[in-house]
Amino acid sequence: MARRTYRVGACTVRRGNHHDPVMASHLVGSQPESVAKARPPGDVPEIHGLGHIDLDVQYLPDITVGCPTCHGARFNDATLAVRVDGLTIADVLGLSVDDALERFADRAPVAAALRPVSEVGLSYLRLGEPTPSLSGGESQRLRIASRLRSSQRGALYVFDEPSTGLYPLDVATLVGVFDRLLEAGATIIVIDHDLDLLAAADHLIDMGPGGGPDGGHILAAGPPEQVARAPGSATGPWLAEHLGRSGGSSPSAG
Repeated sequence: MARRTYRVGACTVRRGNHHDPVMASHLVGSQPESVAKARPPGDVPEIHGLGHIDLDVQYLPDITVGCPTCHGARFNDATLAVRVDGLTIADVLGLSVDDALERFADRAPVAAALRPVSEVGLSYLRLGEPTPSLSGGESQRLRIASRLRSSQRGALYVFDEPSTGLYPLDVATLVGVFDRLLEAGATIIVIDHDLDLLAAADHLIDMGPGGGPDGGHILAAGPPEQVARAPGSATGPWLAEHLGRSGGSSPSAG
């Protein structure tokens, strides 16, 4: 019978009569050379410890099934037998950023890596969160977190709708992160419609008046207070209301 192999992180799952667990390379430092070279016939691309298998179904979306060997734990029994502070690697990857910060507060390198992620409002993410599950705004903020501890002199950031999916409190956190980048010497360009972000900007450019072929014209530009008073601005009346000003009649809810 033809043998088909699915490598799931630390485990190797084979369709056939054989099972050969392999220690995770990122835990032991390097993969055994014999394993790296002796790829069995019918081997499919590695799925790098995701804990599941994607099955290609013709004319239909891929079907995701759990790994029948590790059952989603992503590592083999030998790896899961290793515990640090009572936790396996699977347990650690199941922790949220905040939980991990509390659990490993006395481990400076770990705390230093996780703290920026919490500071950009992503404390709820699990350490093992699959990146495809992140929203565009979450992905952008995760990239910001990786830069917070480095010099920003001369750096230019362009963010597209970073407020997507955020609650007002999270937007305030995002504004605080932007302020930190600016203080460190960065320049930030943001494309967004969130009024809290607009009000916090140094300079606004209001484009419109419509979308697609009906847009592309600069309707107003300047500090938020100036745009709020601009008679031709589509955003101005909303911004004026947000700023508590009377620079124009507030648009109706309809």
